[in-house]
Amino acid sequence: MKFKNNKAVIGLILIIIAAVALFGSKIPVVNKIPLFKEKHEHEYKPVMDEEGAIEYWTCAMHPSVRLDEPGQCPICGMDLTSVEKPIKHKSSDSDNASSQNMHDHSGHGIGMIPNKQDDGQASSEFMVSPQRQQMIGVKTQTISVRPMNRTIRTVGKVELDETKIEHIHTKVSGWIDKVFVDFTWKHVKKGDPLFSIYSPELVSTQQEYLLALKSENVLGKSEFSEISGGAKSLAEATRRRLKLWDITEPQIRELERTGRVKKSLVIYSPITGHVSFKNAFENMYVEPKTRIFTIADHSVAWVNAEIYEDEISLVKPGQHASITVTALPGETFHGQLTFIWPHLMKKTRTSKARLEFPNPDLKLLPEMFADVTIEIPSEDKLSVPTSAVLRTGKQNIVFVDKGDGVLQIRKVKLGHKAEQYYEVLKGLKEGDSVVTSANFLIDSESKVRAAVATWGDDDQLETTENLKLHNHESMK
Repeated sequence: MKFKNNKAVIGLILIIIAAVALFGSKIPVVNKIPLFKEKHEHEYKPVMDEEGAIEYWTCAMHPSVRLDEPGQCPICGMDLTSVEKPIKHKSSDSDNASSQNMHDHSGHGIGMIPNKQDDGQASSEFMVSPQRQQMIGVKTQTISVRPMNRTIRTVGKVELDETKIEHIHTKVSGWIDKVFVDFTWKHVKKGDPLFSIYSPELVSTQQEYLLALKSENVLGKSEFSEISGGAKSLAEATRRRLKLWDITEPQIRELERTGRVKKSLVIYSPITGHVSFKNAFENMYVEPKTRIFTIADHSVAWVNAEIYEDEISLVKPGQHASITVTALPGETFHGQLTFIWPHLMKKTRTSKARLEFPNPDLKLLPEMFADVTIEIPSEDKLSVPTSAVLRTGKQNIVFVDKGDGVLQIRKVKLGHKAEQYYEVLKGLKEGDSVVTSANFLIDSESKVRAAVATWGDDDQLETTENLKLHNHESMK
C-alpha cells in the first residue's frame, strides 16, 4: 500500500515537470524595474524612455501649477501627479516652448507663471486673461504723486487758560474786615475791590513810613550827607515794604497826603475774570499761605483734543483748528494748535493737543465737549487708492497690471492715509498701473492668500519657483 502511494506522488511530480517544460517559454518574465533611481543630494528622476517620459508634475485641483519635480501643490498642498510627454510625435524645443507659453496664457482662468525674471529673482506674476478680467469687472488706475490732504477729526473738552489764572493771597497775617465779592463765579474787572484786611503789621509799617517821611523832611536839609542820605534811605525802604505787601501806589500816595494811618487796607483784583474760588468771610483770620480767591480770565479758551497714537506725527504747533459745540449749533470757532503733550495717556493710548480760541463773548464755557477738526498742510506724496490694497495680516499687497493679461503680486509699505489714498513708502513707483476693483475676486480665484501665508516677513515674494524649491528641500 505504501508503495502504491509513492508511485502516485512520483507520477504527479513528473506531470508538473512536463507541463513546465512544455509551456514555460510562453509565461512572461516580470522584472522589477525601479521607477526612480537615487540621484545626488537625494533628488529623484523617473527612469523612462524618451517617448512617454514625464513632462511635468501638476495638481489635479490646480492644473495651472506645473513643476519639474514631484512634491505638494503650493496652493492646496495635495500630492502632485505626473503628466507624460505625448508619444505620437516629437516636436522641436522651440515648438515646445511656444506650446508651453500658449498653455500658460490661454483660456479664461488664472494661471501661474513660474519662470524667473531677468534679475534672477522668482517671478510673482500670474495670468488673468482679458476676457476673464472683463467678466469679473477688473479696473485699473495709474498711481502718481498727488497732494495728500489730511484732516484729523477728534473730540476735545474746553478748559481754562492756565496762564490767565490768579490766586489771591495776602502777604501779611490779619483779619478780613469786609468782603466785596460775596459769591463764586462773580465777574470782576481789574482794579475792583475784593476784600479789606486789618493787620497789625500793616498798621505799624504805615506809622514807620510817616515817621520816616518826617525825618526826611527835617534831616534832609542837614549839611552832613550821611545824615540826609540816611533819612532818605529809611523812607524809601519803608515805602518799598508797603508795595511788597500789595499796597497800591494810589493807597501809598493817599497815606502821604493825609498823614493818617488806616486801620484796614483794601485788596484789589489784579485781572479781569470770574471768581472761580472764594474763601473769604468777615472776621476770618488769614495768613500768607491762605488762598482767599481764585480769578480766571475766560477771554481765551483752551481745548484739549484727543490725538491717537498713529496721528501724533502729523500734528504740529501752528496748524489751523476749528471746533463746534452742541450748545451753539451752526457756529464754528477758529483757532490754532499751540502745544502737544509729550506723553500718552496709559488707558486711552492717546496724547492731547492744546488748541487756543479767542473767546471775547465768553461763549465757550469750561467743561464743554467739542468736535475738533485739525487741518494738516498738504504735501505731495506718491499715493495708491485704498481700494487697490489687500491687507493680508502683517502685509499689504496690490496687483500690478503688467499688460496683456499679466498681473504681478506686489508687496507694499504704506504710510498715512489721506481721504481715499495711502501714502506709498516702498513697493511701487510712479506710473505703475494697479488693480482697483475685483481684486478680491482675483485674490480668491488665484489662491493668492495661500501663497502669501508662506511669504513670511522677508521682502522677497515666494512664488511657484520658491515653493518648488521649498517642497524639494522638505523631501530630503
